[in-house]
This record gives sequence, structure tokens and C-alpha cells, in this order.
Amino acid sequence: MSRHSSRDKVRTTGPAGKLAGHGVSGPSQRQLRVAEEIRRVLADIFARVEFRDPELVDARITVTEVRISPDLKHATVFVARLGRSDIEALLPALKRVSSFLRSRLSHMVRLRGVPELHFQPDTALDYAMHVDDLLRDPSVARDLED
Repeated sequence: MSRHSSRDKVRTTGPAGKLAGHGVSGPSQRQLRVAEEIRRVLADIFARVEFRDPELVDARITVTEVRISPDLKHATVFVARLGRSDIEALLPALKRVSSFLRSRLSHMVRLRGVPELHFQPDTALDYAMHVDDLLRDPSVARDLED
């Protein structure tokens, strides 16, 4: 008789760190390394480069996160403007300069091919501030004390 009942399932991982039978996995170590390198280089470019696009001339853009596809061909770049919530208005301008940014990336990151850049607003800070405001609301604070 087996020491393990049918309820005791051993969790094993398969290819690419997927849990056997679950089909769920996160980004690979390579994806994480490449995404972080792209984030660092883009943040440096945004800090140093003067853009010719009139909408980006005085814009201080922060690259908060980069997520890259498993084939390393597409990168979603999450951007924010600290202290301001108008980043969505700059997304068309960022799309216009994406070929310039890819060109700069190609010189600064060692990859066979530079991924296409897709820009998204990072709303995590706005959401965190909203939750903080809710928690500071007197009626919510009263309920939390109980």
C-alpha cells in the first residue's frame, strides 16, 4: 500500500517552471533580466535626451516597469509622471518616438532584436493613493477600530 493517499499530490514543475497540471507560470529569469535592463536604459534615455517632439520637450517621464513577451519581441513599458496624472495625453507622442527609442536601445542593450515598445500608463500609484484616502476617511477608520 502506498504511503501517500490520492489526496496527497506532489507538486512538481515542468518546462519553464510551470506547475505540472496547472499550466500557470510567470516570466522566465531571462524575461525578467531583459525587461529590467530595458527599463533601466529607457529611464536613462528619458532622463538625458531632449526630444524634438513638442509634447515631450518638457515632460519628465518615469519608467516604472517593463514587461516583455516570452519571445522577447514585444515590451510593454509602464510610464508615469510623478506628481501629475496626465500621462495618458503623452501616449501618442511616446508612440511617435518609439522607433527612436528602439534605435537607442539597440546600441545600449545586447539583444539579437530590439522589442517593439508599447506604452501604458502606470496607475498603481494613483490607485494606492486612492486606497490611502479611503483608509483615512473617518467612517472607514471608525469601522477599522472595531
